Amino acid sequence: MELNAIIKRAVEIRNKYSKLEKEKYGREWTPAEIAQGFVGDVGDLSKLVLAKSGVRDIENADEKLAHELSDCLWSVLVLANKYGVDIEKAFLQTMEELEVKIANKIG
Repeated sequence: MELNAIIKRAVEIRNKYSKLEKEKYGREWTPAEIAQGFVGDVGDLSKLVLAKSGVRDIENADEKLAHELSDCLWSVLVLANKYGVDIEKAFLQTMEELEVKIANKIG
């Protein structure tokens, strides 16, 4: 699946959550609340990384790790969409900058 299709799917699911939130809470989550949810997902991801390192006991760690990585990616894609960031372009530019920075440090 192409990145644009993945982004489209992430936004479709976010729109469904918005509808659910409006029914349940009378409003949809703000971008700040989406970011707070993302922080919670990163915390869950961190615990699973510890489990993969043998420091925590979590059943089905591989399955849960895949789920949390997907949750985190979804949040990043949704936030990029909310703020009008072309995430593919930004990602490629950032990788180029990092590559140059590394090259300058290792000679």
